[in-house]
Amino acid sequence: MQDEPTPVELTQSVADFLRSDITPLISGHQAFKLRVAINILDLVTRQLTQEEGTDAKEVERLRALLGMDGSVTELNRALAERIAKGEADLATPGLSEHLWATTMDKLAVDQPNYASYKRELGRGG
Repeated sequence: MQDEPTPVELTQSVADFLRSDITPLISGHQAFKLRVAINILDLVTRQLTQEEGTDAKEVERLRALLGMDGSVTELNRALAERIAKGEADLATPGLSEHLWATTMDKLAVDQPNYASYKRELGRGG
């Protein structure tokens, strides 16, 4: 859909409003719950802006690893089955690199301020 404001703009606006206008007015347990709500909106915003591209890269890596096509869910299921059966492990060419890239992409959405994530970004992955 091409209407404005976009879902990203909406979630950012609500989070910014809560952060700047409402947070100073609330204290105690209610302030904690408000921070949780703001964090959820920030997470949804990151999902909306980043996951499509990272999912596409993940599918590309999985297709190369597995030699098959499918959705990200189907391909991850197939990889998990191969790992469970002992048909794939960290010695499988490209698997550890795929797992690392996928983990870094997920951290970029879920925990972008996580100290270990930032340290690894600084190393270049």
